[in-house]
Amino acid sequence: MILYERFVLDNGLRVLVHEDHSTPMAVVNILYDVGARDENPEQTGFAHLFEHLMFGGSIHIPDYDEPLQRAGGENNAYTTNDLTNYYCQLPAQNIETAFWLESDRMMGLAFSEKSLAVQKKVVCEEFREHYINKPYGDVWHIMRDLAYTQHPYRWMTIGKELSHVENAKMDDVKHFFFKHYRPVNAILVVAGNVKVDQIKRLAEKWFGPIPMGDKYHRHLPAEPRQLAARKKEVYADVPFDAFIKTWHMDARLEKGYYVMDLASEILGGGGSSRLYQSLVKEKQLFTGVDCHHFGSIDNGLMAIEGKLVKGVSMEAASQAVNEEIEKIQASMVSEIELQKVKNKTESVIAFEDMGVMSRANSLAMYELLGDAELMNTELDRYQEITGEDVQQYCREVFREDNSNTLFYFSK
Repeated sequence: MILYERFVLDNGLRVLVHEDHSTPMAVVNILYDVGARDENPEQTGFAHLFEHLMFGGSIHIPDYDEPLQRAGGENNAYTTNDLTNYYCQLPAQNIETAFWLESDRMMGLAFSEKSLAVQKKVVCEEFREHYINKPYGDVWHIMRDLAYTQHPYRWMTIGKELSHVENAKMDDVKHFFFKHYRPVNAILVVAGNVKVDQIKRLAEKWFGPIPMGDKYHRHLPAEPRQLAARKKEVYADVPFDAFIKTWHMDARLEKGYYVMDLASEILGGGGSSRLYQSLVKEKQLFTGVDCHHFGSIDNGLMAIEGKLVKGVSMEAASQAVNEEIEKIQASMVSEIELQKVKNKTESVIAFEDMGVMSRANSLAMYELLGDAELMNTELDRYQEITGEDVQQYCREVFREDNSNTLFYFSK
C-alpha cells in the first residue's frame, strides 16, 4: 500500500506527496499532460523537442543542470505519445532547489533563437542516428503509419518527418509551450524524506503565483475499427529478415488492456513463453521473438516481432506465428499458466514500487489516468481475469482483418 496525500493549488496544479522517511533523498516529479498525440500533424516531434528545450535554461536560470548538481541532485526526462515527464532526485534538505528550478522553467522558459537552434540540431541528429541510419530504425515509423489511419499514434514521439523539427519556428514553439506547459495541465509529485505541510508551503511559494493557463481538452480523431488486413514489404540493408505484426487492442483502463497484458506474457514473456519455446527453441525459425504492447492511454497495438534465422522463409515464419495465435484462440489457457503470469505481473509491480523515484513516477501516471489510488488497486484488475477472458479477447483481437503485417527483408 503506497500512502500519499493529494491537494490542488488555486491555479489547478495537482500535487501528490508520498512520505518515505527511510531515505535521505527526495524526488520531485512533474508530469505534463502532453505527448506526441497532441501535435499538429504538420508539426510533429514538438513534445520531444520540448523535452530538450526545457533543459536549455529559464529566464532567471541560464543553466538548469549546474545548480541542481551543486545541490547534490540528478535529473532526467522522457516523452511518449501520451505524456512528458521530468524528474529529479536530490538530498531532501536541498529540495527547495528543485522547486525553484522546476517552477522557474514552468513560469519563464528562456525562448532564445540560440537555444532553439542548438536543441533542434540535437534532436535532428538523434532522428538521423536512431531512425534513419540505424538498421531497422524505421520499422515502427512504417508500422505505425500502416496500423493507424486517423489517430495521431500514427507517428512516433521523435516525429513523423525530420523536416518538421528542422523547420520549427520560434512562434510555433512558444504557442506549443503556453498551450500545454501550464499548471492546470501539470501534476507535481514529491516523494521521499519530506512532510506534507512542508510541501504545501513550497508548492504555494514556488508554483502558486504561476498563471493557471487554459485547461487543454483533447478532441483527437478516433481510429476506425479495422476491417481488412494490411500488409507491407520493405527491403533494407540489414543483416536478417524481420517479421513484425500488430493488432489493435483496448485502451489503458479497459478490461481488454489487462487481458492483453497477461496474454503478451503467455505468448512472449521470456524463455518459457509459448512463442520462444515453439518458434525459437523447437522449430528454430527465429533468432529471437518478442510479444508486447505499447501501454498507450488510447487504443493501442499488440505486437509480435522477431528476426528470422538465415534461410527461413517469411511465409514459414508467418505461418508458425499464426499457428500459435490459433492455439490461444482455440483452447482456454490453463489456470496454472495464467496464475504464473499473474504472479509475474505482481512481482513486476512490487519491484517497480521499491524505489522512491519509481513510486513518484507511478503516482503521477495514475493521477494522469484519473485516479492515483489505482496504484494500490490495479493488481485486483489482473487477478479478476479468467482463462475464458483470455480466450475470448484473443479471438477478438487476433482477427486477421484486425492485423497489420510488415515483412522487412534484408537486401
